[in-house]
Amino acid sequence: MSDFTPSSAFTSGSTLPQKRYDAVVIGSGAAGSIAVKELTERGLEVLLLEAGRDITDADFTPAPPTRPAKMNIGLVGRSKAMLRGQYRQSLRAFFKDTTSPFLVNDWQNPYTVDGDDFLWIRGRVLGGRLHSYGRMLLRSSDHEFKAADYDGHGVNWPFGYADLAPYYDRVEKFLGVYGTEENLPQLPDGQYRGPSLTTESEKEFKSVVESRWPERNVVPWRYAAPNLHRVPLGIVAARETGRLTTRTDAVVRQITINRKTGRADGAVFVDRLTRTEHRVFADIVMLCASGIESVRLMLNSATDGHPDGLGNSSGLLGRYFMDQTPSLLFAEDPKHPGFETINPAPEDPYYAPVGGVYIPRFKNLEGQSERGYARGYGVQGTIGRLPVPDGNAGTVGLMAFGEMLPYYDNRITIDKRRKDHWGIPAPRIHMRVTDNERNMMRAQVAGMREMAQAAGYTINFVGSTLGLDDRKIWPDADPISRFIFKRGIKLSLAMGAAIHECGGARMGTDPATSVLNEHNQSWDVPNLFVTDGSAYVSNGAVGPSLTIMAMTARACEYAARQLADGTL
Repeated sequence: MSDFTPSSAFTSGSTLPQKRYDAVVIGSGAAGSIAVKELTERGLEVLLLEAGRDITDADFTPAPPTRPAKMNIGLVGRSKAMLRGQYRQSLRAFFKDTTSPFLVNDWQNPYTVDGDDFLWIRGRVLGGRLHSYGRMLLRSSDHEFKAADYDGHGVNWPFGYADLAPYYDRVEKFLGVYGTEENLPQLPDGQYRGPSLTTESEKEFKSVVESRWPERNVVPWRYAAPNLHRVPLGIVAARETGRLTTRTDAVVRQITINRKTGRADGAVFVDRLTRTEHRVFADIVMLCASGIESVRLMLNSATDGHPDGLGNSSGLLGRYFMDQTPSLLFAEDPKHPGFETINPAPEDPYYAPVGGVYIPRFKNLEGQSERGYARGYGVQGTIGRLPVPDGNAGTVGLMAFGEMLPYYDNRITIDKRRKDHWGIPAPRIHMRVTDNERNMMRAQVAGMREMAQAAGYTINFVGSTLGLDDRKIWPDADPISRFIFKRGIKLSLAMGAAIHECGGARMGTDPATSVLNEHNQSWDVPNLFVTDGSAYVSNGAVGPSLTIMAMTARACEYAARQLADGTL
């Protein structure tokens, strides 16, 4: 007997016989797309539920070419996005008209902030934020997985780098990642299809920085080849097995539990367009909805047996929520006018080429310590790649991402008085930064400024969640543009701007102090797996996408084996 009685059968746009799947995967982004590939290739019949719409070729029609502008904060595009209901999504620092259609309508998808402001950028479409991320894929190291061994802050992950390395290999080979071997312990090398390249301006920047600060290694980006299939490659591979059923426009409201077995037996979703409820059944529930959404769904799936949220016997569901501390610098390189296009990967007619420089974390590593803050930050950027008017100085953009420590009081809860367009209680985000993060952001801003000055750049601005570090910004811009920029930049660099949110359903070795075990499996509901960023124990300075994918591949291998053995 289940805790939910459905009001209608699952139809997926046409009448289908009610069936029980081996697994239901909720979410189709970084985690979900890999999950369906791994499970179907192991012989499982899988249902994929995506809250957003499907995609078509029309979504990727290139925009008409425009003349490059010297200063462009995207005011027209942002205004249009706001009128479409994206009053939060339009605030993102790297605004692009091409990615806005893949992001949510904020009126239909509200959230409450209780604490410091939080900018939640999220996608609801088949593929999720894979249509709007920068394709940069970096491996984490034991500086993240075993961070507590280095400085005593927080706890370690329940596995180490060696445990995840084979799955990093698997994902990188599948996606086709470009990069270079650098032999840096804090940034493990990967399996590369070919080398990534740097512009002449970036090579000069590398020479200046490494000669003055030998501990700062400037390396090329590591990034995925463009996906000209548009549908995530994991979903493409799963469809080729003939064992995947995809249901878009499926806003999952609840994971259901069989009262007799205590196992999850499926999910209830609301049709995004008709608002009718449907019920699906499965032997495994793989939750891949993204960090905040997965925690929200588990909290909204409370039952008599799980009164505080599904899988929350520890009381930690939603706790230890984190993001990375963002800071941004824009400057001009007068020594290198114009721009350079250099990209070994195939060209994509819809998205601009990717690539640039990356400085992996260089603070608080072995044999050194930094006063004022624990852990460290990394810097990524592009130099001389962005189009500018003929004869104008090259554009420099640097963004730093610092590690936020896990804090018990930073959490995701449910706002019972506020619901989304489909009547589902919205999330409440409580996050406050401490002196540790404030000191790190000041160091990030100072570090980027000193590197830009050493390279001879003309700085337009440097800022972070704390605000701008100097009132003299965009010296060549008109007063109105400067005024609008000053008003908006702090909103664009609020916590959340890194788009690397994680935590809330942490993994661990003890069910009393964690929500999931080392295989992303719920301690309380053995056939429930959570493999997105919510499973993170601690954050790092690298982006989470590749680790989420590798972690998902590892969890799916384990789940499929457990199902075959009859232990689920």
